[in-house]
Amino acid sequence: MDGGLRLILYDRTCVNRAGLGLTRAWGSGSLLYRALGRVDGAHGTQSLEEGLRWLSTHRTDERIAEVQYWGHGKWGRIHVGRESLDRAALARGHRHHGALAALRERLTPQALVWFRTCETFGATAGQDFARAWTDFFGCSAAGHTFVIGYWQSGLHLLSPGGVPHWPVGEGLVQGSPHRPERAASSLPNRPNTITCFTGRVPQGW
Repeated sequence: MDGGLRLILYDRTCVNRAGLGLTRAWGSGSLLYRALGRVDGAHGTQSLEEGLRWLSTHRTDERIAEVQYWGHGKWGRIHVGRESLDRAALARGHRHHGALAALRERLTPQALVWFRTCETFGATAGQDFARAWTDFFGCSAAGHTFVIGYWQSGLHLLSPGGVPHWPVGEGLVQGSPHRPERAASSLPNRPNTITCFTGRVPQGW
């Protein structure tokens, strides 16, 4: 991505009593990505409000070309701690709408928002979320249909005005696309699989 900031936002709340948890992995990963020159900034957030405020105010004299969110997710939503964000947040009157609209103004025309979260683009809710997000922001979005970890399967990219091109049941092992119950874990032989060290969405995905 050229012509704008590349940023990582990650969930800072996933820590257990021993001080371990996925937050440590996400924080360390963001440092590695910065050392490799893949991103220009990273922030661990304890809430959606804090994270969206950082995205809207960080280095405000520059536009944003890419945002990666590292955290938990489910079908059609992402999580920060116990909070969740889904397509309802894009509607006027929602408490996060203003911050999302402010972020939209900072994005470059070719920007990408990548949800590196479990299942966010899976099932009917995930496809609906992908379409609503790209239409609202006027930029491409990427997300996964499987449970992700080191391996990250079911990665798909959707452009504004596009129609989801991946199977609506991809990644599901229990339930239906309209009522999903459980998703499969990522593996090397699953569709569209990368690792956590992959820094770009492969072309054509």
